[in-house]
Amino acid sequence: MEQDMEKRKRGRSEESEEEKWVHDASVDYKGRIPLRAFTGVWKASLFILSIEFSERVSHFGIASNLITYLTKVIHEDLKTAAKNVNYWAGTTTLMPLIGGFVADAYTGRFAMVLFSSLVYIMGLSLLTMTQFIPNLKPCNSKICHRPRKVHEVVFFLALYSISLGAGGYRPCLESFGADQFDDDHLQERKKKMSFFNWWSFALCFSMLIGSTMVVYVQDFVSWGVACLILTVFMALTIIAFYLGKPFYRYRKPEGNPFTLILQVLIAAIRKRNLQYPSNPTLLFEVPNSDKSQGRLLSHTSRLRFLDKAAIVEEKHVEQKDNAWRLATVTRVEETKLIVSVVPIWLTSLMVGVCASQGSTLFVKQAATMSLKISNNFEIPPASMVSVSAFGTLISVPIYDRIIVPNLRKVTGNERGINILRRIGIGLALSVMVMVVAALVETKRLRIAKGEIGQRTMSVFWLIPQYLILGIGDSFSLIGLQEYFYDQVPDSMRSLGMALYASVIGMGHFLSNFLIIIVDHITVKTSKSWIGKDINSSRLDRFYWMLGIINGLNFCVFLFLAKRYTYKTLQRKAIEIDGCNNDGGETMA
Repeated sequence: MEQDMEKRKRGRSEESEEEKWVHDASVDYKGRIPLRAFTGVWKASLFILSIEFSERVSHFGIASNLITYLTKVIHEDLKTAAKNVNYWAGTTTLMPLIGGFVADAYTGRFAMVLFSSLVYIMGLSLLTMTQFIPNLKPCNSKICHRPRKVHEVVFFLALYSISLGAGGYRPCLESFGADQFDDDHLQERKKKMSFFNWWSFALCFSMLIGSTMVVYVQDFVSWGVACLILTVFMALTIIAFYLGKPFYRYRKPEGNPFTLILQVLIAAIRKRNLQYPSNPTLLFEVPNSDKSQGRLLSHTSRLRFLDKAAIVEEKHVEQKDNAWRLATVTRVEETKLIVSVVPIWLTSLMVGVCASQGSTLFVKQAATMSLKISNNFEIPPASMVSVSAFGTLISVPIYDRIIVPNLRKVTGNERGINILRRIGIGLALSVMVMVVAALVETKRLRIAKGEIGQRTMSVFWLIPQYLILGIGDSFSLIGLQEYFYDQVPDSMRSLGMALYASVIGMGHFLSNFLIIIVDHITVKTSKSWIGKDINSSRLDRFYWMLGIINGLNFCVFLFLAKRYTYKTLQRKAIEIDGCNNDGGETMA
């Protein structure tokens, strides 16, 4: 009896000692194995959230009202202004593909964030100068019909400098924040799921601030004062981010990940005529040395052709060190992950298309409606975006604190609901957004043309479409963040977050493409659905078209989701309490 008690005490002591250290491939700022008590989790994430918050306030403060600036200050027509907003927003969200690749392969995430911060602050400073330096101002006088060319050049140079800075921020900040939680520790893994929810909560709170307070300063004080506030705020949070350096966990870059994928493809093609082994355990693996951030992946039956890269040829046994002829199971599975991610990425692009309407055409709808709350106060049109943020701010805490804990109890799934199912709910809500937007625009057009005995239409009619858009984002966008971090190889997580950001960017470009195509076709038949001003357009028909496309896209997504196989790990994580891990990384 006493011996049993002694063994249990010794076991708990050893387990406690084991718990002191982080078990993934992280290091602290001195390159040592991090202590769990002093690094990572929320204490480190708060520093990262602060700089993300300021960057997002800056972005939404500019993006929400950019179409108004382009039409009222630079005097572009609606079509040109919408295209320019989409080009800028698209570039801003595609640049992370470059920044994420460089961070994963060469610089590491922390260094990339610091470099990007300098470029971003330069863009904000340049934007501020266009409003204060006399020779860079839009005009000499308060009234002008065409701004100076130099103002347009410097203004767009500043905007695209911000895009370049965002190229390092977007993929690295979020993945760096998620790196603060140990995947091989159950409690930290659960906290990471909450991290993605609260990250998006902070993002939406910053959208609320950017699209209300910042937009109000832009419209009723000046763009110069707004830009100056954003620049100073950004500088302060960059300093705060750097001060958190001792608390972070870092991941070392592993080199060009695409070379490893190419090696698997070449090896599989070389051995395309070989027979699959009867037992998958005969496939090649190096347990101790060939690891992706310290974690090995289990063999799956999907994309079996690639398995041939891991078959050991008897005549080439001595060439086991030749990565272009023989790959490990882990490398093969990592390649499968990338191939499997592509169809999901393609079907998620419609989320970006819907999001782009919220910052472009929805804003122009609001500008034509009654914005009065009282005789003395009007809502800035761009501030209607805050309703979308409000929808996300409400739904995220409800999802994280009420829905997920209850679903965990019912299903035994630590996520509550698997990732793709969460994204699917968001895609279904995207269809609803466009249907509601079409119905509201039909009514607005009838009032504008005098078909209904009503002089004006209140901007509050836009609340349902913005609210559904925000609730949908709490499912689709947060789900996509978690999906692209979780389901790519561990060594490519910055690039994974860049793929998430590119969903929004490609959505803006795809929206532009649809505008061009629709304008080209409809102008030949009767009149363009998207004319020079909103009252001569037929945005209701454009919205109906987007609703139909979203519906078809949702059906394709369901087909892919039912056949999707999640990442599976060979090694068990340190489990503190028993819980399944379906709908994400699973432990073999």
